[in-house]
Amino acid sequence: MLRSSLSSVLLVLSLLVSPVAQADGEVKPSNRSEAIKIIAGLRQIVTPQGIERLEPVDINGAKQWISIRSRNPANPVILVVHGGPGWVAMPTSWYFAQGWDEYFTVVQWDQRGAGKSYDPALIDTLTVGQMQRDIDAVIAWVRAETQQDKIFLLGHSWGSLLGLDVARRHPEWLHAYVGAGQVVDMRESERRGWAWAMQKAEERGNGEAVKELQSIAPYAVGEAVVPISDLFLQRKWVNAFGGAAYNRPDASFEAAAIALSPDYTDANVSNVWKAQDISVERLMPALLKNSMSPPTELSVPVFLLLGRHDINVSAELAAEWFARLEAPKKHLVWLEHSAHEMLVEEPGKAFVTLVNEVLPLAKDGAGAEQRGVKPSR
Repeated sequence: MLRSSLSSVLLVLSLLVSPVAQADGEVKPSNRSEAIKIIAGLRQIVTPQGIERLEPVDINGAKQWISIRSRNPANPVILVVHGGPGWVAMPTSWYFAQGWDEYFTVVQWDQRGAGKSYDPALIDTLTVGQMQRDIDAVIAWVRAETQQDKIFLLGHSWGSLLGLDVARRHPEWLHAYVGAGQVVDMRESERRGWAWAMQKAEERGNGEAVKELQSIAPYAVGEAVVPISDLFLQRKWVNAFGGAAYNRPDASFEAAAIALSPDYTDANVSNVWKAQDISVERLMPALLKNSMSPPTELSVPVFLLLGRHDINVSAELAAEWFARLEAPKKHLVWLEHSAHEMLVEEPGKAFVTLVNEVLPLAKDGAGAEQRGVKPSR
């Protein structure tokens, strides 16, 4: 008995005293390189048929980076379409999408000119029409690579405009559409955001905010062009009052996580913000030019993930549209402690919703093991 107890104690001690522990007591990681190795190790896919791919793909003549991660090639595909324009999701997915690859084949795509896909030569090709053609081509590539005719599509913010358009034009490609921070009418959302920020400024006696917001009034009214500088000023105060991230002055906590992405090189990280600025400059004016009419009827199931406190893209407006929408199935989930960055603010609730509510709609599971998905590289 004594020998058995002693052996147990030694086993526990051997587990606690790791062979890689630093003898000099140095606390690590001490730099980005060491940090991303740790994160990459934690999320490494080791299942025999697992997929862990990250590669450039020719999409309509432009090199665009795509990640595919799955523990099992039989998992239904979910394509994540990031927001912004240019606010890439791939480099923060190590945090918010933890566990997704146990249930889905998760595809992340850095859109033309954004993130890892940044290329100064592509600047003049950044148009809404081109992005619509690109998402069609990406979906075609994903369907061919995974040999799955239907996929789930999750669009966040600007990506929700692209995603909703795909759901309208090509319902045959989708098991269901998931909108997170759904955009339905940019100009009306902008107007509501300005009014909310002004109300908060007056309630809090913030004279600087009142003065700056008044300087761009009337904001997004009629068909007048909305200058990018006015958009940034409106966002400055919407963010400061918690309309982008609940109970936070901005989304810098999420942006900081990009530096810890094992999918991004140092050069990728340094280019993220430059690429985002260009995407906003090139694409946002067209989005703000006119109010858009969202579809009133869709032929696919539709789910919305809305942050209760989202003012950056009006959750209230999205909910009003959703109430009018006709679809085979629809389900609205309120994330009560989130604003616009709900996937990062409440990753658990978002994940549970995807697994419990969305995943069951993938009825084409028979024979998935023989689909021949290309393995890890």
